[in-house]
Amino acid sequence: MPDSKKFFENLSGAGKSIGVLTSGGDAQGMNAAVRAVVRMGIYVGAKVYFIHEGYQGMVDGGDNIKEATWESVSSMLQLGGTVIGSARCKEFRTHDGRLRAALNLVQLGITNLCVIGGDGSLTGANLFREEWSGLLEELVQSGQIDEQAVETHSVLHIVGMVGSIDNDFCGTDMTIGTDSALHRIIEVVDAIMTTAQSQVQTSFVLYLALVSALACGADWVLIPEMPPEDGWEEQMCQKLSENRADKKRLNIIIVAEGALDSHNRSITTDYVKDLVVRCLGFDTRVTILGHVQRGGTPSAFDRILASRMGVEAVLALLEASPDTPACVVSLRGNQAIRLPLMECVQMTQEVQKAMDEKNFEEAVKLRGRSFENNLNTYKLLSYRKPDSEVPKSPYNVAVLNVGAPAAGMNAAVRSAVRVGITEGHTMFAVHDGFEGFSKGQITEIKWGDVGGWTGQGGSLLGTKRTLPAKHLNKIAEQIRIHNIGALLVIGGFEAYLGLLELLAARSKHPELCVPMVMVPSTVSNNIPGSDLSIGADTALNAITNTCDRIKQSASGTKRRVFIIETMGGYCGYLATVGALAAGADAAYIYEEPFSIRDLQTNVEHLTEKMKTSIQRGLVLRNENSNENFTTDFIYQLYTEEGKGVFDCRKNVLGHMQQGGAPSPFDRNFGTKIAAKAMQWISKKLKEFYIEGRVFANTEDSACLLGMRRRALVFQPVTQLKEETDFEHRIPKEQWWLKLRPLMKILAKYKTSYDVSDSGQLEHVQEFMCVNSC
Repeated sequence: MPDSKKFFENLSGAGKSIGVLTSGGDAQGMNAAVRAVVRMGIYVGAKVYFIHEGYQGMVDGGDNIKEATWESVSSMLQLGGTVIGSARCKEFRTHDGRLRAALNLVQLGITNLCVIGGDGSLTGANLFREEWSGLLEELVQSGQIDEQAVETHSVLHIVGMVGSIDNDFCGTDMTIGTDSALHRIIEVVDAIMTTAQSQVQTSFVLYLALVSALACGADWVLIPEMPPEDGWEEQMCQKLSENRADKKRLNIIIVAEGALDSHNRSITTDYVKDLVVRCLGFDTRVTILGHVQRGGTPSAFDRILASRMGVEAVLALLEASPDTPACVVSLRGNQAIRLPLMECVQMTQEVQKAMDEKNFEEAVKLRGRSFENNLNTYKLLSYRKPDSEVPKSPYNVAVLNVGAPAAGMNAAVRSAVRVGITEGHTMFAVHDGFEGFSKGQITEIKWGDVGGWTGQGGSLLGTKRTLPAKHLNKIAEQIRIHNIGALLVIGGFEAYLGLLELLAARSKHPELCVPMVMVPSTVSNNIPGSDLSIGADTALNAITNTCDRIKQSASGTKRRVFIIETMGGYCGYLATVGALAAGADAAYIYEEPFSIRDLQTNVEHLTEKMKTSIQRGLVLRNENSNENFTTDFIYQLYTEEGKGVFDCRKNVLGHMQQGGAPSPFDRNFGTKIAAKAMQWISKKLKEFYIEGRVFANTEDSACLLGMRRRALVFQPVTQLKEETDFEHRIPKEQWWLKLRPLMKILAKYKTSYDVSDSGQLEHVQEFMCVNSC
């Protein structure tokens, strides 16, 4: 393992003490954040203290503030809620309460606080920091501490992480707990989908209501930021009636907590239920989710998010100077960044102020472009305009799936079809990929045909790995027969290769001179030009859930190590990020070559681990990480070397990683990226419509739409060739490799860590400007 001295030259935690607390409502993933703070703090040589029961524990002191050990955060990663407790504390809101809290911290030498909670909890922490010097002076005057203590503990450093299922804090793409809450909501909605013809969902928090509506394809959503216009009752009932005419058996209506009409009257679930029963006579039920949204194990996304934020929080505390303002660790795209805490709080409060003043348009803008885009996408997909209002275009657009199936493909197809119809195009579905294309398996697909597709796993269109090169004549013929003016290809590496082949064949087949765009969808997440692919998040959750169950199966045994093989081809994304989410001890991947000496080091590491109270080990191996060090070889090596210390089990996860219902992230990512792809197609069709036909023969008419950091970017596939390792079917540079040191640090390995992307104190206004996905 690389030496860690370079990393910690100026970031030593020696002599420092860090307190970590959770406050306010609990959120899944808080435990992962606590675990990361504790282990990173200990790793850099600091003392870390649990502050139990939030601010109440800080005020009460005593056994509520205990030093944490490496082992004390073991097995926390997969637990919901907060193990160290959270409590509302009226006393901390008083000066006397904060004075007692300051005394308790000084007595233990704690001058660094990591606070995990909502905006109220973080505001309280900032006030505490501002009063700190005055509180110490009072303690000196009362004789409870001496001048030396004041000098030693003169500055209190604060770093916050937002733990809230509401995702209503300005300055971060996602708060800890939001993704897990979405999982709970969608699980309930999916379960309800088979039970009744009309179902009303309620008590969803602000942001979750909108994203849940996108993720489950809800027929109607009522949220505080968008009060419905007068006459909404008739419009909603009309839509539900049309659904019944289209033989749609189930309607989903989502009502957010705090929903109002345009006259400031509350819209309740009972009102909506009575309305549907009275006007339509449908069997209508109300389901109130309540605290179900807070329950259950955290999703893979929340574990990774919280772990990254926890590590970044410790770095921020180590780097803080007396003049450094309190900051909050936020997520921007794939980066953990720092923002001034009070700027974020003030922006969040501005949203509420706009809501109170009924300035809903401003409130939507203040929530950020992500919220605004979600709202616009939902409007676009949920309600079909009357034929008289839909612009008629002369274009036919075909959509197909290529490669292995991936959860979220169907959500992307649904989105593409409905946006295309809204744009006036005639949409065609190609079944079974390029092979079906060549055989003429092409049918028109209409608005109602894709109803209910959002939550379906796999590929309802059918998908194959066949490349188009052998069938170019027939594919060109089918394009001519069906007068297809543009192609949307949703798939994995074969889709990327297929687009390159179609592009190269344009000179011989003019029918291929049409706009083409690819949307990446593969569990392997190995597509150049995109940080993420549809389906990878669902696969990651499947791996994480399986690892949880495997670890739980060993709860009655001691000293056992599990070797788990993941998919991904030569791409180590699933193994690496799955290891971080599951709390694994090691992850073997092709991108980071390893030798027999590394394997031996890992065995010795696990041998030492078995001497502690943590007597279980987890090792992940990407399927193609090394042709000689196979899963069987590693299993046999660990078994032999661990004799007398631990025993081994192995598990090859296989195709279960491709199956199951898509995660909320994959549903929403597929929905939004396909909608954007179709809007690009509409633009290109107009641009390349010449003398009564479409003719596109430029590089930028064949693109891949990928997520890069924060933005969705269209990139000509020819330009991506230089970024591609075609032999191993992976990008030459992959952002997630920067997560590997975090995985090793949290597993107690000594390693180096590149902090070049960390330590940037940005401002919330700058953040909101780029918050555009």
